[in-house]
Amino acid sequence: MLSAAHRLRRSSEFAAAIRGGRRAGRGSLVVHLRMPAFPAADRPPSPKPAPSGGTRSTTEPPRAGFVVSKAVGNAVTRNAVRRRLRHLVRDRMDGLPPGADLVVRALPEAAGASSARLGHDLDAALAAARAPRRPNRGRR
Repeated sequence: MLSAAHRLRRSSEFAAAIRGGRRAGRGSLVVHLRMPAFPAADRPPSPKPAPSGGTRSTTEPPRAGFVVSKAVGNAVTRNAVRRRLRHLVRDRMDGLPPGADLVVRALPEAAGASSARLGHDLDAALAAARAPRRPNRGRR
């Protein structure tokens, strides 16, 4: 189980992580990773207001939340998938930067996936979400 300080609880926190974070999907799941904002002194002033959910400081612990819809299966299956994902994320919380928010969304394939497969998909998705973006060169 994740401690209370490491859990996303409100729908506004989930929405902020999904809207403001980087998305990466691999196999049986999709992750949305919202990194902490830079200190105000290190960035120029923004004319736009802060996204809903507010900003988090880099002194707060990383948090995680899980989305397992009815498309994954019945209640017993959904809860089993959520427990397995929670266990996998708990082991990877130390690798996330302080102040980060992570939302893990299970796809229907997660119901039949082994824990090893879920762990591999989670590691690959987290690596993709943390990787720097490639410049968009446009299509010709």
